[in-house]
Amino acid sequence: MPTDKLREFLQAHKVKYVTISHSPAYTVQEIAASAHISGNELAKTVIVRIGPKMAMLVLPASYRLDFGLLKRAIGFDEVRLATEEEFKGLFPDCEVGAMPPFGNLYGLDVYVAESLTFNDEIAFNAGHHHELIKMSYEDYEDLVAPEVLAFSTKAQ
Repeated sequence: MPTDKLREFLQAHKVKYVTISHSPAYTVQEIAASAHISGNELAKTVIVRIGPKMAMLVLPASYRLDFGLLKRAIGFDEVRLATEEEFKGLFPDCEVGAMPPFGNLYGLDVYVAESLTFNDEIAFNAGHHHELIKMSYEDYEDLVAPEVLAFSTKAQ
């Protein structure tokens, strides 16, 4: 079951979604294979520090974060990956590494890779390493209001 916070948020906004249970998986490649989801549709979250502030990046699993593009897009040079120690307390209801891409529920700015916006539907971790939520990208964008930027490149 999705985290209570996420489930209640989606239900309060009357959003249609599907939960997909799968065997425990920890990498985006394992998750996509286990759940039979395309890497383009599977949204992964990456937590970064932009100066002193934490932020959430959301991009397709089949893409990689390009720090050069990100720094240019946000106009700030001081950007780095956050460590698990730095961010695990921000998501008390989630397993580490299985945070849903709803930074707005956790007080984080959310930046979505332009490459994810081309999907009609996206799937993402529901707070656990054994479950995904699949919903329309349009509904996701309406609920989260992320800033869309070009910061990812297709993984080789």
